[in-house]
Amino acid sequence: MLSLEGITNFIDEGLNATFNPTIALLCEFAIVGICAITLFATLGLVLVLMERKVAAFMQIRLGPNRVGPMGMFQTAADTLKLVMKEGLTPDGADKFLFNLAPFIVMIAAMLLLAPIAFAKGFQIWDINIGVLYISAISSISVIGILMAGWASNNKYSLLGAMRSGAQIVSYELSAGLSIITIVVLTGSIQLSDIVASQENGWWLFKGHIPVIISFIIFIIAVTAETNRAPFDLAEAESELTAGFHTEYSGMKFALFFLAEYINIFIACAIGATLFLGGWMPFHIGSWHAFNHIMDYIPSSLWFVGKTFFLIFLMMWFRWTFPRLRVDQLLNLEWKYLLPISMFNLLLVTIVAIMGWHF
Repeated sequence: MLSLEGITNFIDEGLNATFNPTIALLCEFAIVGICAITLFATLGLVLVLMERKVAAFMQIRLGPNRVGPMGMFQTAADTLKLVMKEGLTPDGADKFLFNLAPFIVMIAAMLLLAPIAFAKGFQIWDINIGVLYISAISSISVIGILMAGWASNNKYSLLGAMRSGAQIVSYELSAGLSIITIVVLTGSIQLSDIVASQENGWWLFKGHIPVIISFIIFIIAVTAETNRAPFDLAEAESELTAGFHTEYSGMKFALFFLAEYINIFIACAIGATLFLGGWMPFHIGSWHAFNHIMDYIPSSLWFVGKTFFLIFLMMWFRWTFPRLRVDQLLNLEWKYLLPISMFNLLLVTIVAIMGWHF
């Protein structure tokens, strides 16, 4: 199977042959950091353009079509505008926390990249508690949002931050329970083990109805956790101006904007890893000839394809459903998704114990 593993091994061997182990490790850290920042910048440009094109497609219009061929450079022009725009800090704001908040959100997003396997053997850190690590680190971003809302000294910002905090904390429960169903079936919380367990079929197909229910709940929950429509109560323009980042401008606003799209990518990458096999090709049981043909497609393409399919699904939600009210948002979680998730976890435990999955 083609993979990026050879590139990482080549760089590691080259650095260790040239420098002592400590310097080589520091160089590898620097390379990983540069690659992560480059990935963030590229994803921001690509996903914003994709959002606009998907919105145009859903609404039967053209979308960006002036700057560059088919509007491809529109997001680059917007980025240039944000870089050149003056960053303002309100007089009544807590300046230290106001400036720190966007970096907290971005750091949380960057930390979440670590355990994700982008291809076979192409992973920053194959930590043995990968699922627990993701669940813990994803909770940090809410601190940055609450910090931004409170430090802005603006009632719209504070109300948006409080809404976002309640929303993220609530929907984390359903997202966590849906993830645990895969952990129960796999018997491991290491992401590489979860991917390897799907060699003879993705869990979405071989886990029967409980995994399908978990997948649906996961997609709904992470859409809410990333403050995406129809769950964008934290940034409801018709009510709160721009929510928790009302007072932000320039690059600080750009960091919040970028973090939203990076979190979408990370949430969909986690969903693809848990339910759709991550970088694993589409294999069917003992169909060796079919599975061998699927292996010719590079593992990185499988991962990117699955992730962007889920991103398209989330964008489809945004341009299809109207925004919920706050009471509807919380009712959906506490009265429906959470009880269903708890019952589904019991059901998938029975399936795992009885060995009823494929």
